[in-house]
Amino acid sequence: MPGLVSATGVLGFLADEEPELKVFALKTLNDDIDTVWTEVAGALSQIEALYEDESFPERRLAALVLAKVYFHLQAYNESMTFALAAGPLFKLDAPGEFEETIISKCVDQYIAVSSARHTPSKQSKHDIALPALATTFGSGSLDGSALISPTTPFSQSTLPSKSLLSRASVDNTILDPTFQPTKEGRSASVAQITDHGTWTSLEKSIERLFESCLKEGKYRQVVGIAVEAKNLNVLRRVIKRASEEGKLDETNAQEGAQAPAEELMDYALSICMDIVQERGLRTEILRLILDLLNDIPNPDYFAIAKCVVYLDSDQEATALLQDLLNKGDNNGIAVAYQIAFDLYDNGTQEFLTKVIDSLPSGEPPKKPEAEPAEEGAAESEPLLENQESDDDELPEEVAKVYRNIRSILNGSTTIKLNLEFLYRNNHTDLSILNKVRDSLEARNSIFHTAVTFCNAFMNAGTTHDKFFRDNLEWLGKAVNWSKFTATAALGVIHRGNISQSRKLLEPYLPKEGGVSSGSIFSQGGALYAYGLIHANHGAEALEYLRTMFNLVEEDVIQHGGALGLGIAGMACGNEQIYEELTKVLFADSALNGEAVGLAAGLIMLGTGNAKALETLFTYAHETSHEKIVRGCALGMALIMYGRQEGADSMIEGLLNDPDPTLRYGGILTVALAYCGTGSNKAVRKLLHTAVSDVNDDVRRIAVMSLGFILFRKPGSVPRMVELLAESYNPHVRYGSAMALGIACAGTGLDEAIDLLEPMMKDPTDFVRQGALIALSMIMVQQNEAMNPKVTAIRKTLKKVVGDRHEDAMTKFGASLALGILDAGGRNCTIGLQTQTGNLNMAGIVGMAVFTQYWYWFPFTHFLSLSFAPTSIIGLDHDLEMPSIKFQCATRPSLFDYPPEQEVKVEEGPALVTTAILSTTAQAKRRAQKKERAQRRESMDIDTPTVTKTPAPADDKMDVDDEKKAKVEDDTEKEEKEDKEEKGDAGADKEGSAGPDGKKKAEKEKVGYEIENMSRVLPGQLKYISFPAGRYKPVKKPTGGPILLDDTQPGEPKTLIEEKLKKVTTERAPVAGATAGAGATPRDAAQSLLSNWSARGMGGGNNIRELNELLQSTARGGDGHARSADGAGADSGSGAAAAAGVLTAVDEDNEGDVEAPAPADFDYFTDAEEDED
Repeated sequence: MPGLVSATGVLGFLADEEPELKVFALKTLNDDIDTVWTEVAGALSQIEALYEDESFPERRLAALVLAKVYFHLQAYNESMTFALAAGPLFKLDAPGEFEETIISKCVDQYIAVSSARHTPSKQSKHDIALPALATTFGSGSLDGSALISPTTPFSQSTLPSKSLLSRASVDNTILDPTFQPTKEGRSASVAQITDHGTWTSLEKSIERLFESCLKEGKYRQVVGIAVEAKNLNVLRRVIKRASEEGKLDETNAQEGAQAPAEELMDYALSICMDIVQERGLRTEILRLILDLLNDIPNPDYFAIAKCVVYLDSDQEATALLQDLLNKGDNNGIAVAYQIAFDLYDNGTQEFLTKVIDSLPSGEPPKKPEAEPAEEGAAESEPLLENQESDDDELPEEVAKVYRNIRSILNGSTTIKLNLEFLYRNNHTDLSILNKVRDSLEARNSIFHTAVTFCNAFMNAGTTHDKFFRDNLEWLGKAVNWSKFTATAALGVIHRGNISQSRKLLEPYLPKEGGVSSGSIFSQGGALYAYGLIHANHGAEALEYLRTMFNLVEEDVIQHGGALGLGIAGMACGNEQIYEELTKVLFADSALNGEAVGLAAGLIMLGTGNAKALETLFTYAHETSHEKIVRGCALGMALIMYGRQEGADSMIEGLLNDPDPTLRYGGILTVALAYCGTGSNKAVRKLLHTAVSDVNDDVRRIAVMSLGFILFRKPGSVPRMVELLAESYNPHVRYGSAMALGIACAGTGLDEAIDLLEPMMKDPTDFVRQGALIALSMIMVQQNEAMNPKVTAIRKTLKKVVGDRHEDAMTKFGASLALGILDAGGRNCTIGLQTQTGNLNMAGIVGMAVFTQYWYWFPFTHFLSLSFAPTSIIGLDHDLEMPSIKFQCATRPSLFDYPPEQEVKVEEGPALVTTAILSTTAQAKRRAQKKERAQRRESMDIDTPTVTKTPAPADDKMDVDDEKKAKVEDDTEKEEKEDKEEKGDAGADKEGSAGPDGKKKAEKEKVGYEIENMSRVLPGQLKYISFPAGRYKPVKKPTGGPILLDDTQPGEPKTLIEEKLKKVTTERAPVAGATAGAGATPRDAAQSLLSNWSARGMGGGNNIRELNELLQSTARGGDGHARSADGAGADSGSGAAAAAGVLTAVDEDNEGDVEAPAPADFDYFTDAEEDED
């Protein structure tokens, strides 16, 4: 039947009394509506009357015609409403523009309404107290809307009504219709569904859509809609259906492929962790996934562990480990060990302590030790109630496994492995460090501190403190806070060296008796260093640090003690330590107040403790010291770490405060509460503050905080700060540089480097400083094959350090940058995420506090907390390192260490070349020609004797050619000499290029083997594979410790020897026993002799050591005897040698001239001048 040309005649049937004619007219119009809709639009009222007439038999057909007409009129909400009313007549599978548009509109409407009807689950135990913050932080959030609705993280009340930032768009613009711009008429984006029938029709249509997707196996689309609509019932139903269909289809199971349900849960877990931005919704989804995973017979245990850590469910973590260990097979034990490593990487100290306390101790019992029947047994006394067999003791094999699990969970195993890795793979280039030292004047405290930081970062975690021992004279120039920083640097260098920490720092630490004759700055720095060694692992150190912190009275020592306490007790939530810190805070000392406020925040890190927040907020308003206010602001930001929308009321209260330091704290709270989420709301708030606040400090931290929010999406940051990097305000430019460094750390991102390169020539010194530091963060562990610009950047940094005309601020930044580039002996990157993709709490906190070096240089050491070793360490069931090799399917040069700097030999002053006239050259040539002729005439022909002496082919010399040519005619010889010289030069070039070219080709072969415990960069992991053999990994390698399943446990195995075990740390001389700067050579010799004799006479180098001892006495005690262990002993001897220098009390030297007192300033008015 041909299509209609005009609808006039057909429309006339709509007014007929016969229903059959009306139905005929509607069917005819429906078939050709795309061509005649313009005419039908005039008769909409008639068709709507038919639809509303309940006696009309084809109401649904009328609704479908109306839907299509409204679709062409672009009134999509009305079109969707009538399409839903059409019921089955609206074909979801019809391939047309109308159907696709209305289906899309239905999905949007369903998501908006369903998410609005979603009721959040009950709050966690920490969130229950948070609504009280609304009253604490003023009227900025009295309505409480920020807490009620997690989709609106910030109140818009403070923004101008017409501001772009005041628009009601949310992170996901269809999450909630109440936050949509409400428009009148047909252009409204989300229709207001008022009647129940329309909602029922919408649900039925969506169900039909879901069913068609599920039949085709498109589970992911349904999961995506369910998560966006916050409809967890649909999510549960889809995963269960996928599981049932997977059981029916056994082909996947036979092939060993992943089941559909498991694949779907992995997908749901990934979008939950990476895309969902609301903390409450994420918790609900993870709880659902965890319940579903537990129902599967052989679930993905690593996915369960990921959920358990985020949900902070220590009981389920304990149950998971015990279930795996109860299996009794080696594979179960290996998986349990791997999960324990993952829990340690991602969990807080408080969480891990609870898990450890819930597990059997694995220690042999004390009382029944003598009973032979209970041989090798162990008992878990504190938690017998949690064990299945209350009175039974564990067999020795099981007890050993539990001891290993506990050692992994408390961090001892990971710390020991990282320390061994950094020690044995140390590639620090000391020539760079020496260049920095020689270029910067040590008497200037900022330069001395810069070299200290450079040394600390380069050798972080390697225990290699040789630089201190070799530069005692330079170290002796440290005074006051420079001495504090230098002593604390030992903590960075020896980070993780837990077993030797007290022995290393003994001469520096304050004495428990309260009588210490050493410098208070070195004592404070020693407590800081002690905390850095035990960073985020304070179990053994907290009690000692607490004791010393409460014992000492000097502000400087308390300052160091507070920092050490905070770092070691990070996120432990210990109320008692917090109370002790606040007591010192209330003493209102500006010297230690900033550190104490920061430490209180570190102890309560991420807890959201309302009482602690109220205390710090109240005291920040009471004190008159800006440093204390800043410390309190930092502490409050740290307490809200990771709280997301739970921190909104506090953020609003701080941002509305008139004190710029507290507004600074509010912005830092945004950065830490929403770190790594990529929240659009947080980004919008930061950008608004960056261009509107009147205080430069607040604007600077607002731009810088973008890096913390977006470090999981580093590619988006350069575009965002591109215009800010060209701001007229240098503080904004500095903030944009640091934001790039934080977000793109370790990526080598070209877009970020292109933005930072012009900033290295910025007219403002601190902008250049920020650009250099940011470049080093981005370029850490990059070599020339990965990023060709790294060589030029290294040259620029060395040039800046050596430039006498450069500003001190910029030189300081360049020194830090050189240390960061080679962090941890070139074996560390800056990791704000863990290997498994979770937030690296210690790394983020370390980076956040590091940015405060702007106000206080000692905070710079915190950056070492974000240094993550880039290793792959294979472990077997006994947590031992078997000697195995991994395969890397790439070129060796791509991920190799950068080459070490060539040390140039110092040359004398270059002589000016004498000008040679052309006549002089001609005279010389004539003289040489005559001399050759005379030699030829007077020479006997003895060439055979010369040619008998064979010369190596490679050692071919021009002299041989000359001797051979002497038998030839003089004229021919002269001609040939030139040719041969040219030919030899060309041959040499070709000969050198040939072998080199072959060697280069051999090096660049794709695929090579790497040893166990080697450096593997994050970008290199995708090329790593395990060769088929005895050991198989229990999961895909992610870097760090990886458990290997031993398929031949009975066979003998070859292990890697641990080098660090051979190193013995020297006990340094006690502070005060030998004076540093003012010590006589005799005192120094006695100190060295006592150390030398204490090590015994067993070594074979006693004579050499004695010679060194005598030499050091002759040069005034600057030397130090080395132990027979060679390089291994260097790690201890640096700290020991520096003790006498750093613990010396700073005193005025003889001959020092007092600074002249300023003259009185006389102020004259104009009237007085006129009188004179």
